Formats: sequence, C-alpha cells, structure tokens
Amino acid sequence: MHITYKINAPLEAAEAAEIFKSSGIKRPVDDLERIGKMIANADVFVTAWDGEKPVGIARAITDFVYCSYLSDLAVRMDYQKLGIGKELVNVLQGHLGEEPMLLLLAAPSAMEYYPKIGFDNLDCAFIIPRAK
Repeated sequence: MHITYKINAPLEAAEAAEIFKSSGIKRPVDDLERIGKMIANADVFVTAWDGEKPVGIARAITDFVYCSYLSDLAVRMDYQKLGIGKELVNVLQGHLGEEPMLLLLAAPSAMEYYPKIGFDNLDCAFIIPRAK
C-alpha cells in the first residue's frame, strides 16, 4: 500500500462523508450539502489517498499566521494505526508553516491519541455549542 497526501485536492461531499462514517468520527454524514460546505469553506484540507480511494482527511480553518483550528482529522477504520493521521497533521503543519499554532477539540474517545502525535493537552477551553 502506498499512501499519497494532497493539499486542497478535489473531494466530493460523499467521499468525505464516507471517510467520516468509516472513521467513527461524528459528523452530519447524511447531510451531503452541509458536508460539501464544510469542505468548500475550509481554508486548507489535506487528504490521504490509497490509489484513487480517499482514506483520510485533515481539515483546518486558519489565518496562516497566528492560529489554525484543526476541525477534522479522520481516517477510515481499516487504515487506522498506520500513521496516516499523524502524517495528515504533519503535511498540514508543513503547509501552514511555523507561525500559527494548531489547536483542536477532541472527542473523549480520542483524548489519548492526540498526545501521541505531538499535541499538548490544555485545560483552558470554552465552547458555545452549535444549535444545529
């Protein structure tokens, strides 16, 4: 298996939804219009490909100089534990450069994963949850 990584490569909403479904991440996968807008409105996203099959995605909102929010990191279940998630983050950071921090909100089930790929755990965060 040879995984390639692409920055802002075309990705259909259905392809992204399938990655989300297969990864176990909770996203509005039955609302393809919303998934499409999530992709279209991201400042940058990196995808992992096994040939023509998209197998992972890292999606970020950023100003490119101070702050970047990693809003999605998802890898298909059958491709997990191969270093693809870590490499998606590495490619994203390489694209963003050294200036902006990279922050995220983690699902409780992923709290042990992120420190393994270089993230520091912080206790200072606040949220106003989405209404929909």
